Amino acid sequence: MNFLITGMRSNNLNFHSATRMSIRAMSNYTRLATGTPFTESHRIYIEKDGQIISPFHDIPLFTNTEKSVLNMVVEIPRWTNAKIEVATGEEFNPLKQDVKKGKVRFVRNCFPYKGYLWNYGALPQTWEDPTQSNPDTNARGDNDPIDVCEIGEKLGVAGEVKEVKVLGVMALLDEGETDWKVIAIDTKDPLANKVHDIKDVETHFPGLLDATYRWFKIYKVPDGKPENEFAFDGQCKDKAYANTIIEETHEAWQKLIKGDTPAKADTHDLAVANVTIKGSPYTTSSKSIKPSQEVKKSNNPGEADNKWYYVG
Repeated sequence: MNFLITGMRSNNLNFHSATRMSIRAMSNYTRLATGTPFTESHRIYIEKDGQIISPFHDIPLFTNTEKSVLNMVVEIPRWTNAKIEVATGEEFNPLKQDVKKGKVRFVRNCFPYKGYLWNYGALPQTWEDPTQSNPDTNARGDNDPIDVCEIGEKLGVAGEVKEVKVLGVMALLDEGETDWKVIAIDTKDPLANKVHDIKDVETHFPGLLDATYRWFKIYKVPDGKPENEFAFDGQCKDKAYANTIIEETHEAWQKLIKGDTPAKADTHDLAVANVTIKGSPYTTSSKSIKPSQEVKKSNNPGEADNKWYYVG
């Protein structure tokens, strides 16, 4: 298999043997990258037990029977700008950089923020069904796994799998779709045993929830788009409500992966190949995946636009 193990130190990619050990130490999952970072060719696959797996379908949502600890796939490390996401329409759903109008996408630095404020990612085995409308938001799902803002102190790595606990959820209304933003914390964080619900975030991370609301409201404005809207006046709902939403999106995913909901329809076009889901008509093997490129360093990391945008 023509992959190179990759890692990240600060905002720069590094390629050396020590990285392989550090990534393996993070979890039972290994990141395998191909193509050139910050280009359309770059992909990050996830491997477990010598086989490529889908971070959308094959990584369990819950890590314990109490359902109090969840897996999170990091897409975008805190303070970085490249819009990396799980490729829901590609076989085995590697991570890739979003493309708009033929160009890879970076978010702008809206004063006083640099890139994303948290380790941003997705909950595996969840799906926001675009055919279903939430009664509280009066908007349909956005056709993606549910998003997570992980607020712990440690910088994540794209493709890393973190174990997190849920604290609350914010409801962004993105172009008429419900785009849930779960607030969570790494279970290994020094403050994890002190924050148990959304009210604890304001106590131990004062100002972070206000900054989160502000960031999501304005981050598209420098690209000529209007400010985003929210349900619940932008306020975060508590842990119990968040868990209800997560369970609903998990149930929607279960219908999808079992074939009860079609994978391809007018509202969505999803890749559902997996290697672990018993009873799924889409279970298969990924051993034949052989990308044509090894990962290469990029001479232009795509971060040329480092200025601050002042949004009133």
